[in-house]
Amino acid sequence: MKQEAVGDLELSVGYVLKQVHASMRAAMDEALRPLDLTVPQYACLELLGQNPGLSNSELARRAFVTRQSMNLVLRRLQERGLLVRPDQAPHGRALPTELTPDGRTMLRTASVAVRAVEKQLFSPLSREQQLRLREDLAACAAASPTSRPRTDAHPDEDH
Repeated sequence: MKQEAVGDLELSVGYVLKQVHASMRAAMDEALRPLDLTVPQYACLELLGQNPGLSNSELARRAFVTRQSMNLVLRRLQERGLLVRPDQAPHGRALPTELTPDGRTMLRTASVAVRAVEKQLFSPLSREQQLRLREDLAACAAASPTSRPRTDAHPDEDH
């Protein structure tokens, strides 16, 4: 079987996808800076706003960072009074995390800023094209070997 190389980067979907990711990340960084939030901190707030009680491990997986990095994110947000975690796990080892009222207020402000970034970035596409792009990218993500659930992970593992 013949193996293919990437070839011309200008024709590579992956390369263009990386360019879009880099543009979005830079614009999000800029939009969140006045709120003294990083993109991982914003992701954590957004995830907790939509899924209260997630553990460190689950937050890390969903925010695409290591558990160690998420520990730092959580600590910083907790120091700012934006979230709370119990001192001891109610069951197992997972410490469920929830937003405080200040955290919900910050999330609303940050979410509006990030949505403005998305709207600007995807403004060349119609609403229908944006939905199609989202569906196509979700299909690609689902087909990726790294998107499959890990069988070695423990749900209440939280270091």
